[in-house]
Formats: sequence, structure tokens, C-alpha cells
Amino acid sequence: MLKIKIENLFKVYNSRSGRISALEDINLDIQQKEFITLVGPSGCGKSTLLKIIGALIRPSRGTLLYDGKPLLQPTRDVGIVFQEPVLLPWRSALDNVLLPAEILGLDIEESRPRAMDLLKLVGLKGFEASYPRELSGGMQQRVALSRALIHNPSVLLMDEPFAALDAMTREELGFELLRIWHAHKKTVVFVTHNIMEAILLADRVVAMSPRPGRIAKILKIDLPRPRTLNMEFTPEFKVYSDEIRSVIYHSGTVVA
Repeated sequence: MLKIKIENLFKVYNSRSGRISALEDINLDIQQKEFITLVGPSGCGKSTLLKIIGALIRPSRGTLLYDGKPLLQPTRDVGIVFQEPVLLPWRSALDNVLLPAEILGLDIEESRPRAMDLLKLVGLKGFEASYPRELSGGMQQRVALSRALIHNPSVLLMDEPFAALDAMTREELGFELLRIWHAHKKTVVFVTHNIMEAILLADRVVAMSPRPGRIAKILKIDLPRPRTLNMEFTPEFKVYSDEIRSVIYHSGTVVA
């Protein structure tokens, strides 16, 4: 079932030095419960596209359909995790998770057990009363993930959420995310500049060209689930990696 449809989408920014074309002619269909990764070099418009999908910014032209209808403003059916956890330092982990419930006017007492369950799900049972300063970077990002899920959205948008973490923590949280996705089957759109991460997580990888960002190629990843680190050393994985690198970095042009 189609969840998100993007047609002929462009995004242009006006700056002091003139007009900057961030995205050009983006066309993408995202199915319900699909895990999509957007990968490409820095500045190619990945985060801009994610923000447009979340209705945080508007496209210059083109169409964004969500469940068959134009999406013109943010919806509670979409949860967002940014690169930085952006936790409120004066609130405990539990209270940070509950923040969207408060903003949306949900019953806090009814939301509290779900928040506790989410913290347990991401491996933070026993840290509910801890403040952000008492948590590692990886633990803070787990709180941010729980916060994005508290209102049970059907779509989860993630903007390089593990980029600032060390390699081991990044791998750990990647597999943690896959475990949660497998259990709850959200539609996930995940931005990364890490090709290996993009392949390991995704059902399909959307490879983008350097700015102005275009979709250079969409690859279906036919690796079995659950995914494992050992898959990175298989011939199949290398084929995917080489193909993505070729379309992203081939003289800065789009390769079909």
C-alpha cells in the first residue's frame, strides 16, 4: 500500500548570492511499512527532502501526497529524529519522552506506561529518572527515538541520527532500530551519508547525486532479514556498495 508519493518535486533557496537549487525533479513512491534510506554526499539535499516529507518546509514546486492527500503541514502521524537528540536538560529521560504527548494534548497518565515501555524497548530500563547530562550520546539518542514514537506515528523520519556517535555505538543503534522496526513495522525514511549503513538497514536505497540533488538510482536490497554485520563482507553487499558509489560519484553526474 502506497504511503508517500513525491512527484516532480523541486526546492530552491534564495540567498544573498542568488538562487540555490537544492533538489531537482524528485520522484519517489514509498510503500507502507517500508524502510527507505537516502544516501548521498554532503549538501546533496537529503535532509531538505526529509524535511519536505515531514512538512517542516514546503517545496518550491511539485507534489507531496501522504495517504493519497496533499501534505501541507506537520501531522502527528509522523515522528522525527534529528542528528542531535535535542533533549531538554531540566527534564528526566521519561519526561523528555512524554514531551510530545504534552504538546499534542494527550492524557499524560495514559501515555506514561507507553513511555516506560519505549524506554525499556530501547534498553534504558532503570534510566527513566536520569537527566541528559547523566546519559551517554548513544543513550540520549535512544531517548530521542522513544520520544519520536510516544504518540505511535506510522511514519518515522530520521535525519542522520547516529552520525555524531562512535562506530561501535552507531552499529549497535542501527541494529536496535532494525529490531524496533521489525517489531512495530513503521514506515521509515532514514538519511545517511554512510553507504554501508544505508545498505544494511534498507529495503531500498535511494542514491542521490551531488547538488542539485536528484535521485541517481533506487536499489532494492535483496539481503535476508534479520540483517547481520557479516553481510557487509559478502559479494552481494559489495555489488550494492560499488553500484551506489558509482552513481553518486561518477563525475558528479546522474547515471541511470
